[in-house]
Amino acid sequence: MRLPDRSLRRRTFASLVCALALFAAAACGSTQTTPTPTGSGLTSVAPPETASPSNAASGSAGSASPSVSGSPTPGASPTPGATPTQGATPTQGAATPLPSVKVALTKIVGGLGSPIGVASSGDSRLFVIVQTGKIVIVDGGAVKGTFLDISANISCCSERGLIGLAFHPQYASNGRFFVRYTDKTGDVRISEFRVSSDPNKADATSEKSLLTISHRLHPNHNGGTIAFGPDGYLYIGTGDGGGIGDPNGNGQKLSVLLGKMLRIDVDHTSGGLNYAIPADNPFVGQSGKRAEIWSYGLRNPYGFSFDRATGDLWIADVGQNLWEEVDRATAADGLGRGANYGWNVIEGGHCYSPAAGCDTTGKVMPLAEYNHGSGDSTGCSIIGGFVYRGSAHPELVGRYFFGDYCSGRIWDLAAAGPSSQTVQYLYASGLSITGWGQGADGELYVVATDGGLYQLT
Repeated sequence: MRLPDRSLRRRTFASLVCALALFAAAACGSTQTTPTPTGSGLTSVAPPETASPSNAASGSAGSASPSVSGSPTPGASPTPGATPTQGATPTQGAATPLPSVKVALTKIVGGLGSPIGVASSGDSRLFVIVQTGKIVIVDGGAVKGTFLDISANISCCSERGLIGLAFHPQYASNGRFFVRYTDKTGDVRISEFRVSSDPNKADATSEKSLLTISHRLHPNHNGGTIAFGPDGYLYIGTGDGGGIGDPNGNGQKLSVLLGKMLRIDVDHTSGGLNYAIPADNPFVGQSGKRAEIWSYGLRNPYGFSFDRATGDLWIADVGQNLWEEVDRATAADGLGRGANYGWNVIEGGHCYSPAAGCDTTGKVMPLAEYNHGSGDSTGCSIIGGFVYRGSAHPELVGRYFFGDYCSGRIWDLAAAGPSSQTVQYLYASGLSITGWGQGADGELYVVATDGGLYQLT
């Protein structure tokens, strides 16, 4: 594998990383990454019917956009027309408002193979996403069996595989859940499944494909998380399509679904689609722009989550060569509606293309960032992350926790802090972290390449 912009020593290190698993490519600058969905602990409502015309949001760039006839439940949806706020470039020496805390990871179970994320259906069970195509149930500190096995349907591995899981907000009554995987062609697919009569077994024959995104040019930057927002809509983070430096410029193109945050209505259909477009999506009705797009300018938003207390959206976007970033889109400011996070013009808060003198007008700067350090010693691939809202560790409440695949380090940020923060280093896990998850009780979990599931304590 050719690793750009690295010395021989860093190439050797990166090659070893690439051999480990999923996130190798992100560590290599031109390659891969993938993280975890949010649990169902959000106060969420099913969205109302969202109308759209006959050919709304079809695969073509110039397809007609849905009509603006539906609207999400009042009080739950981001404010239509809200303008994203451009924050200041994070200052690495800025003071943090957070008092220091001590954290650790306590192992729950091992032997999970290649876990990359954890989801919750709203009860005591944890559903571990295994990249090779399985969803495994862990409950009471033990593995309780396989919930779903679609390994025969996917392409794996590197950054491909089964990479996302989200339970419907009304899962307890409707049994619907959604997965994200790369199919045999390499395309990214979002599908709906249903639980069987056995609550610990999904009906593997119930698959309904909702959305397929072409992703055959490069195997990396497939994104990861899918999650329901507080408005009841399904959010999907998509990578830029792979390659070095976003060679096709997808991050800034509004005619394609790559390099974006998408937002769709899975409770209604329209225009021949197996989903509908929320009427207040920012590019509805605009020629040549995909109506599914919620925000753009992202490289590989492998891990994103919603703060279950505030509804704020947290995005961990994997960097190219030097900078890993965290973006926060608050519910009060429109949840990032129409926001441009800048890739591939900027990487973190710094010019990337061009390397100097880039135009940052209208681009949202990250809340925080960290650099790779010498030989990727600080990290090379950010893995987000949730705001802690549990009760077991009151001192952790209101902190956003995230980690890094290469270094295994864990940091935090103030969930209610200013728009420019410095990451606070907390813990060296010694693990290659591949994903996070949140239980129904608000406790946080980490999975790693050693096949282990850990709880943040």
